[in-house]
Amino acid sequence: MSRDKCNVVVLISGSGTNLQALIDGAAAADADFNVCAVISNKAEAYGLTRARDAGINTVAVSHRDFADRESFDRALIEEIDRHQPGLVVLAGFMRILTPEFVRHYSGRLLNIHPSLLPKYQGLHTHQRALDAGDREHGATVHFVTEELDGGPAIIQARIPVEPGDSADTLAARVQIQEHFIYPMAVSWFARGRLRMLDDRVELDGEPLPRSGYTVTG
Repeated sequence: MSRDKCNVVVLISGSGTNLQALIDGAAAADADFNVCAVISNKAEAYGLTRARDAGINTVAVSHRDFADRESFDRALIEEIDRHQPGLVVLAGFMRILTPEFVRHYSGRLLNIHPSLLPKYQGLHTHQRALDAGDREHGATVHFVTEELDGGPAIIQARIPVEPGDSADTLAARVQIQEHFIYPMAVSWFARGRLRMLDDRVELDGEPLPRSGYTVTG
């Protein structure tokens, strides 16, 4: 028996390379999710062009039009909920979300972060990994909670740090892995295989380790 595809709303602020990976994943013959809308806080974000080219609904909601984060997030919730998503995905959405927003989508809000969380929450992760002399680096897909980049991990992609790596070369190799693991995590959720229980993640009814499911690039 076939099941309805999971409607996904994607939030972006920039060029949307992870968005493109999700669009490509949704276009696969066996896809179980559908990107039903892309919303950006920046009208000039190139990711909106990617979405329009794929025939996806796009909306720009500028945070500059609101007096504070709370009023912006309430407007964002209203816009997202018009599309009745089963899942909300952050793909380079450069806004710190309010607790009200996070609670509203608890258990159905995902983010991808360019580090092996809990290492290097926040910005400049690639340079920080190099400065620390790390031998491996990567990306983490996680559920979003009220702690910035602190929600439970779903899947991590790990790559070696090569001699002579710069922040740019490391970022480029990590991004390749991001484009692989993000559609995978969304597909798991769409199929009902993935869920968040309190501060941990279950895949197929079994708890995942704190670092999540691991793939090596």
